[in-house]
Amino acid sequence: MSEVKLAAAVRTEFGKGAARKIRRSGNVPAVVYGHGSEPIHITLPTHETTLALRTPNVLLSLDIEGKGSELAIPKAAQRDPLKGDLEHVDLLLVKRGEKVTVEIVVETEGDLAPGAFLVENVLNTLSVEAEATHLPESVTVSIEGLSAGDSVHAKDIALPKGAALVTDPEAVVIQILAAQAEEPAAEAAEGGEGAEA
Repeated sequence: MSEVKLAAAVRTEFGKGAARKIRRSGNVPAVVYGHGSEPIHITLPTHETTLALRTPNVLLSLDIEGKGSELAIPKAAQRDPLKGDLEHVDLLLVKRGEKVTVEIVVETEGDLAPGAFLVENVLNTLSVEAEATHLPESVTVSIEGLSAGDSVHAKDIALPKGAALVTDPEAVVIQILAAQAEEPAAEAAEGGEGAEA
């Protein structure tokens, strides 16, 4: 798990106009909350924050002017629906040793059994509880040799050390389906004409 240091400035102006002004200056508005403390409204450098958020469950070390250093994890990031630019970030305060619940991405590896089979990712993420400074980014599931009718449940997935499953253990994460053969177009057209007569 990577820890990224970001310099944060406390913000005192709020509203759409203030947010636009912050974004024009190369920063993004953010709020840090948690541990029963009052939310802290800050600005973060847009470029560095965007790069940091590319890592799932990244641990951020925030150097907040006048308040010292705080550890936080991203909880939500709002983006411009057209441009994809970062518009606002919600961060959750964490402490070393504290357990938090996060979503981790489920990735697959391996080859299915020979035949026409499809992999259906029923769940793309799993909820796990882990220590805030050792959050996993993803988990890899082997689909080697699986065929139609086979499935992988949440309880069957080996989690990274220190992570505990929060998702229902019986939940189907991946299932293997038989590929459906399509009828030739000519047969479908003849069947349609016969039905009309």
